[in-house]
Amino acid sequence: MPLVAIAPPDYPVLIDLRYATEDNITGKPVYGRQAAFLNEEAAEALGRAIALAAQLGYRFRIFDAFRPSEAQWVLWNHNPDPNFLADPRRGSPHSRGAAVDLTLVDAEGRDLEMGTGFDAFTPLSHHGRLDITPEAQRNRALLLGIMTAAGWDFYRNEWWHYQLFDAKRHPVLSDAEAGSGLMP
Repeated sequence: MPLVAIAPPDYPVLIDLRYATEDNITGKPVYGRQAAFLNEEAAEALGRAIALAAQLGYRFRIFDAFRPSEAQWVLWNHNPDPNFLADPRRGSPHSRGAAVDLTLVDAEGRDLEMGTGFDAFTPLSHHGRLDITPEAQRNRALLLGIMTAAGWDFYRNEWWHYQLFDAKRHPVLSDAEAGSGLMP
């Protein structure tokens, strides 16, 4: 199954793959490079979301997209919490190229306030929280509205995570199978 590279100019987003840096839950790079991919269906859905966000004056910052199965094991071995990470034995929507982690940014490229950062594995990251600022509540609702209108499903524990409905119909891919060259 071919993956689609998610990068400007075809996809006018900011790429900030946290797993290619030390700024992630492991404290060290998991990926060897900053490159985002999605399967064809997910890439089409992201394109619709990009168009909807642009009409409102926003863009997306992509934190993660396709995640090779090897990387899912690295994250799971570091923090095997099924509330925030898919058990790699079952497969993650990310490892199927069917999920994206993102936030909204304004015209100057500044992240909108969402109440927590990416991969803040706490209950404050859950959708529908009333104990975050009203601004963060509005921004999460805006992101949710854009993404669901574009055909994405959401994961209730992570405001940043969106996946295709029935993502399990897509195969789990390793780095070699996907040809992504993400793993060092």
